Amino acid sequence: MKYYQPELLIPEVFNHEALTGWFSLKGKALRETAKIEGFNLGFNTDETSEVIQNNREVLAKALDTELADIAFANQVHGSDIAEVNEGGIYDKVDGFITSQKGIALAIQVADCAAVLLGDPIAKVIAAVHAGWRGAVAGIVPKAIEKMMAKGSEPEDIRVFISPCISLENFEVGMEVAKQFPPQFVDRESFTKPHVDLKGFITDQLVSSGVREKNIEADTHCTFDQENLYSYRRNGRQSGRMVGIIKLTI
Repeated sequence: MKYYQPELLIPEVFNHEALTGWFSLKGKALRETAKIEGFNLGFNTDETSEVIQNNREVLAKALDTELADIAFANQVHGSDIAEVNEGGIYDKVDGFITSQKGIALAIQVADCAAVLLGDPIAKVIAAVHAGWRGAVAGIVPKAIEKMMAKGSEPEDIRVFISPCISLENFEVGMEVAKQFPPQFVDRESFTKPHVDLKGFITDQLVSSGVREKNIEADTHCTFDQENLYSYRRNGRQSGRMVGIIKLTI
């Protein structure tokens, strides 16, 4: 297998020997035969399983982690969070939590936010898929509650919110807008309501006791940036990026 170094963001908030995290960018395709442009990591896309498997193997090598030690989810835009002690592919979950050293937790996105949470003191990590459905269903505070049940204090939790769709580009219908608190819905600047997903998630974190200084929210919009996948922009031709967190000691 030809090796390729994926393009990765490294969250600065995980600047602790116990934590490490990454976010994959769209980058370039490994194979000329790929149907979807870029470093696509989603089996739930219109790409062959062979291409995705190859890409995931390349990703694992870049992270110095065995692919078998990475937990991936077949996400369903819900709020279920699975506690895992080994890697693999888990059905019908949108989040993970573990205290197991060496296990990496991966969340796929293409406009939604991957929210990575790590407590280097209690040695517990979590990762959740926060699209608008998961966000309003409380998947982020639920992850913090599960971390607290394993000994975490909210003020010790560090969080990375991945690139996701911005307020400027997240136009929604009234049925979606009414599910968000009014301060996170702009009803004045556009013809239809627009939602501040990243702002809503950040507010949920702070309301759960996470310190603002421990929250790193990437400012890039998936819709605007060509080096990020966006389902809203490209539809079925969109691949998937992943946010990953790993407990190292």
